[in-house]
Amino acid sequence: MNAPAEAPPSRPLDPIFNPRAVAVVGASRSRDTIGWSIVHNLVAGEFAGAVFPVNPSASSVHSLKCYPTLSAIPDPVDLAIVVVPRGHVEAVVDEGLAAGVRGFVIITAGFGETGLDGKAVERRLRDRVRAAGARLIGPNCMGVINADPAVRLNATFSPTPALSGSLGFVSQSGALGVAILNVAETLGVGISEFASMGNKADVSGNDLLVRWEDDPATRVIAMYLESFGNPRRFAELAKRITRKKPILVVKSGRTAEGARAASSHTGALAGTDLTISSILEHCGVLRADTIEDLFDTARALDRQPLPAGRRVGIVTNAGGPGIMATDACVHYGLRIAAFAPETVARLREYLPAAAAFDNPVDMIASAGVEEYGRTVAAVLSDPGVDAVLVVNVTPLRQNTRQIFDEIARVARGAPKPVLAVMMATEDFYEGLKEERDAPPVYRFPEQAARALAQVARYGEWRRRGADEAPPRFDFDEARLTRLLARPGPDGYLEPDDALGLLEAIGVPVVAYRRAADAAGALAAARELGFPVVVKAIAGGLVHKSELGAVALDLRDEAEAQRALAGMTARLARAALAPSGFLVQRMARGGHEVIFGLSSDERFGPVLMFGLGGKYVEVLHDVRFGVPPLTRTEALELVRGIRGIRLLEGVRGDAPSDLGLLADVLGRLAALAERFPAIVEIDVNPFLAADAAGSLAVDARVRVAP
Repeated sequence: MNAPAEAPPSRPLDPIFNPRAVAVVGASRSRDTIGWSIVHNLVAGEFAGAVFPVNPSASSVHSLKCYPTLSAIPDPVDLAIVVVPRGHVEAVVDEGLAAGVRGFVIITAGFGETGLDGKAVERRLRDRVRAAGARLIGPNCMGVINADPAVRLNATFSPTPALSGSLGFVSQSGALGVAILNVAETLGVGISEFASMGNKADVSGNDLLVRWEDDPATRVIAMYLESFGNPRRFAELAKRITRKKPILVVKSGRTAEGARAASSHTGALAGTDLTISSILEHCGVLRADTIEDLFDTARALDRQPLPAGRRVGIVTNAGGPGIMATDACVHYGLRIAAFAPETVARLREYLPAAAAFDNPVDMIASAGVEEYGRTVAAVLSDPGVDAVLVVNVTPLRQNTRQIFDEIARVARGAPKPVLAVMMATEDFYEGLKEERDAPPVYRFPEQAARALAQVARYGEWRRRGADEAPPRFDFDEARLTRLLARPGPDGYLEPDDALGLLEAIGVPVVAYRRAADAAGALAAARELGFPVVVKAIAGGLVHKSELGAVALDLRDEAEAQRALAGMTARLARAALAPSGFLVQRMARGGHEVIFGLSSDERFGPVLMFGLGGKYVEVLHDVRFGVPPLTRTEALELVRGIRGIRLLEGVRGDAPSDLGLLADVLGRLAALAERFPAIVEIDVNPFLAADAAGSLAVDARVRVAP
């Protein structure tokens, strides 16, 4: 058997998704088997290439000649679908590689998901395949699809065929993959390519991102993920690809058990699902809570232009659904547009006097095809409207399909998105499955509003400058190297060294002195000038306030003496011996915020910003990002917290310098890249005030051994 020409380096997965010939190893004549279903789907889907069943015990499958082995096939084979028992998989792959097969999809289960032995077999398979320049999807997967009409490859055992379209879909779960294809068919969502990844022994979701990045047939990328194999790489790819096309993710696994043992605020919060959501958003990825939500958003992204903002015009023929749509839009962060006087005057020309002419426009139940067309056109043309949400309740004496066709006619070619809510009978939805050049249709206003909010969010991401480079900072490299070289036995820098590290990267720090004993602390207080803060330093001391190891606002020497004596006694009762004291000038004003840096085992360095102080792990008002950070990205992290209005100034409070806060984030991001040995940093609290009053007052820094 002659080896096929290898795929170009830029399309290494073509032997899998665009093969000239497919062999199904483990093909079966029994209709209730996976081996039968895959051959059936290839034949019924009218695959454009050749199909070769392989089964030594059958002469034919699906009226196709059956071959006893891969090597017995006389023609070149690009892709082998492997459905044999686990114990035979390695031999089949070896035979395929020797015969020139360059793509494998292993359906068979019983590998890495079963334990260490299975993982070892997976590694052997991966190593052999990669050494031969081939690629492998699976094992333990349901197969792949290329719905391009020129290919028509359905190499899965799904009972539901895929419609041809522009959604690239990766599913880590085979069982859920079947459900995904069912939902896609029901909603009329077309697929460009689909892959069930299984155990991801070789090909991963990241590989599919690379494949689809510049694929003109794939307009939207969707992913169901249970884990990130190489999350740092995912973040890098996503940040780049979402500048070209949207990525939608449903990520399961939202528990926070992994954070319980973390010693820092940043480490504890970074171990939660909040990290995933924040980092996905930071990379421009839209996270959906459910598969239904994902498809609702994907349909809008695929069929409609991106809005220029969040201002929505609502058109309806019934008051109740209009109110529902208004509430849903506001709930999901959209704005109800204020119509220009010209728009209202235009509507009054033809709508009955009983109609409501302001937003939402209620045309009343008598509205027909003409009213819908003219009203949607009028609202679309309003300069204060960025998107239109049309709601229709099936009226008496009106044809719902004709109304929708008129909405689609007006929306076609418009520079603004139009989403339709058609509360109709089932036969109406059934008739929409083949529609591709029409607005997406939803059954209820809440679905449409949620999808539109996601589309608006993605539009904001695309409008943001993509070419901005991360700022460069001048650090005191010699001081940083010296400080990082002397951590304690637990990996933490001494408190004064932690503050010194911040000074070395240009972060403003409250004036401080370290003292070896109480007498030295008093001398330091006199030097700094009262009032002061005194903090005990002791091995194993994490949260000082819980043990009374910090005293604030000491106004004179007598108060300082009493505080030092009491602090020493309390530490002794806790079996802690102070190794010294940190004395700081008392800082006032501003709002307590937290900056953090944590080395996440999945994403690498992760940055955090949020409201700080002792309530940080209660309020969880924090945002996460991954370095490098541009100035714009740092400002968005700062502005993204729920409590941003506190920092902007409310009820007479002076605003904090948000630019300075973004600068601190940028400096921490640059520090993480230059000094990867840093495991964790907590700057908490940092007093956010104006440029002169913003100061770090406490910090913890841990270095890898």
